[in-house]
Amino acid sequence: MISELAFGASPLGNEFGVTDPAEGVRAVHTAIDRGIDFFDCSPYYGRKLAEERLGIALEGRRHQVVVATKCGRYGTEDFDFSPARLRASIDESLERLRTDYVDLWQAHDVEFADANRITEETIPAMREIQRQGKVRFIGITGFQLKVLCRIAQRAAVDSILSYCRYNLLMDDMDSLLTPFAKQCGIGLVNASPLHMGLLTEQGPPSWHPAPLEVKEAGPRIAAACAARGLRVEALALRHCLNHSYASTTLVGMSTVDQVERNVAALDCALPEDLLAEIKQIAEPVFNRCWTTGRPENTDCSTQRQTNTAG
Repeated sequence: MISELAFGASPLGNEFGVTDPAEGVRAVHTAIDRGIDFFDCSPYYGRKLAEERLGIALEGRRHQVVVATKCGRYGTEDFDFSPARLRASIDESLERLRTDYVDLWQAHDVEFADANRITEETIPAMREIQRQGKVRFIGITGFQLKVLCRIAQRAAVDSILSYCRYNLLMDDMDSLLTPFAKQCGIGLVNASPLHMGLLTEQGPPSWHPAPLEVKEAGPRIAAACAARGLRVEALALRHCLNHSYASTTLVGMSTVDQVERNVAALDCALPEDLLAEIKQIAEPVFNRCWTTGRPENTDCSTQRQTNTAG
């Protein structure tokens, strides 16, 4: 059992702009006090920085939370899913997180790897490390849906994290991954309900990989919400929190204000006429995908290959 709203720790690693470490600690503590108990991180976020900062923030409160982190991705072009690297990676993560185990350990952005190697080497190695007591559950993460299903069909996992595939601009997670996870009894984490910053008042970071026309839809949706006196972030988050199967909705946070606003979204109303207006704005670019990872693993073969911070 985990909270329906989850704390994404990537902003603690300055992935979306420079953050104040002390404010990050306060944000983590506020999140716990407000009932958020699922914290997701990765050695890739901030190139180890996010794990270090989350570990500091959780000192004395580790027993109150579920901690998830990842392995296999360590830089924009640095991927290593080999058993030897995984054995070192878990010990490094445990040291940075200041704990002797993580609750969920995930192979990070598996579309960048040979899917056969993930099923035949990576996941068995993760299970071996699980038997050592260093992790409680294992999972996989990624943007491309088909490879997530293909891997999980061949090698049992406890959870799948999908990002940017179910929100106000995309819902194709429900066409493939959701029914698959439900049928197999696999936990599903829906990440990036704000489409990696695109569905925010300030707009996405410069590295956002979406096509230009998708990025242009974001401010129009935000303006439609503002005209009703609503924040696009709250509406977008509430929309995702209504998902019928996802165990939790994972959104990045690094300040107390963000935590408070995200928690407040739990009580946000979803006006049907505004949702209809947003649907009309999004319709020309709805479910517009982009490529990531190896060509054979992508769902979207007609656009350029991109490395993203999922």
